Amino acid sequence: MKTSRRHILATSAAAGTLAALGGCEKLVSKASAKLGQTVPDSVKVPDGVEIDPAHHLLNRAGFGPWPGDVEHVRAVGETQWIDQQLDPNPIRDELCEMRAGRCQSQNELAGECFEFSKEFLRRDMARYALLRAVYSKRQLFEAMVGFWTDHLNINIEKGTCIYLKPADDRLVVRKHALGKFRDLIRASATSPAMLIYLDGNENARGKETDVPNENYGRELLELHTLGVDGGYTQHDVYEAARALTGWRVRTGFRKGSVYFDEKRHDDRAKTVLGKVIPAGGKEKDIEELVDIACRHPSTATHIATKLVRRFVSEDTPKSLIQKTAEVFRTSDGDIKQTVRAVLTSDEFKNSRGAKFKPPFRFVVSALRAVGADTHAHDPLIEYLTRMGQGVFQYPTPDGYPDKTSPWLGTLLWRWNFAFALSTGGVPSVETPLAKLLGAVGATGDAPEVKLFEHFTGHAPTDAQRAALVESIGEKPNGLETSKGLVSLILASPSFQRF
Repeated sequence: MKTSRRHILATSAAAGTLAALGGCEKLVSKASAKLGQTVPDSVKVPDGVEIDPAHHLLNRAGFGPWPGDVEHVRAVGETQWIDQQLDPNPIRDELCEMRAGRCQSQNELAGECFEFSKEFLRRDMARYALLRAVYSKRQLFEAMVGFWTDHLNINIEKGTCIYLKPADDRLVVRKHALGKFRDLIRASATSPAMLIYLDGNENARGKETDVPNENYGRELLELHTLGVDGGYTQHDVYEAARALTGWRVRTGFRKGSVYFDEKRHDDRAKTVLGKVIPAGGKEKDIEELVDIACRHPSTATHIATKLVRRFVSEDTPKSLIQKTAEVFRTSDGDIKQTVRAVLTSDEFKNSRGAKFKPPFRFVVSALRAVGADTHAHDPLIEYLTRMGQGVFQYPTPDGYPDKTSPWLGTLLWRWNFAFALSTGGVPSVETPLAKLLGAVGATGDAPEVKLFEHFTGHAPTDAQRAALVESIGEKPNGLETSKGLVSLILASPSFQRF
């Protein structure tokens, strides 16, 4: 078997230079701390009985506040913060790039990722997603990356998807996460990873008796655009599949790239959702199909429903769905305007504490809340796997569920993680708990109050405070006592709901 230079280098790095890698990571951590990516000296914690609005916004529109973020949102104003987050490019994010940029697969062409092992790619992609969610200042952008990753789910365990997903993440999801919905769907339709995952690569109709593969055509209408109740028929699925014939992923020269094979395309006229795609369009048929699907009225309602469920409540308010769908339609699928309509709504502001954190959000929000220093190695990633949300590993096209009930079976692993994080028991994660205690004012009397306010965004009730005090017992205030308090608060319903 031919061994590439890249493979030799990757293997050598994995086998013989781990100590040097660790040294580099320590330098990155030290540099990040000096440049401000750490717990500030002082943090003003919310102390009202209701969840603080800025804390709520950071929890929903991002992955939870980093120490000091609540004060920043209060200073600039919630609406201004939303507008800044919706225009992420000017937001300086070098410290996040310094950590996440060490993930090798994320900037490679699809074909070059075939030279990495599957084990390496699984780890590298998970690390990249975690590090960006934990450390990026472009929190709303990362939240939308997560949203579209689920919406356009690709399970990396199928076929060669694992080699093709890094490029899909970069060129489809991240490129269009806050752009135009039509551009996002068009990019996904001929993404090499999606062509493999939903069998578009096998979709051919060279002669009239050939039957097109309907897998992607069905999911395009049912999941990606109109929704299951969007009004499409089996005939529409069949006709969409015909329009999608001929797109292929190269396996030899330029491996992993996509091309259109005219001989495998059904070039006769099609009718999808009452719209005619004329004969002779060849590769332009996909443009017509995407336009028809993305601009169908049901698509606006479907996307609005999913956005409202993600950002507001799984009991989606009908009035807000209607208003959001109207913004989507009138803006021709502008994602920024549509998301802004959700985040600035009264329904959003009044939904504090109404959602339950899925494992990825729970882990990331805990890491952010304690100001953790990590480079997201296997021990941390393993917690996500144990909780049932391995990155890019959901088996079906509908993506990880955005509901409470599927995640209630993961509570034991959440409690284990909360205890390990607060006591320094997660290898490759450092928790600056002593500094955090001083910053939030939890070093004197009643540390349970300040810690609870910091982590949950509101003051504890009498019952909650009594439970925390009882857990301390007769122990004197101090670091060890506070570790126990932090673990209990992180494992509490008040932190796990957001």
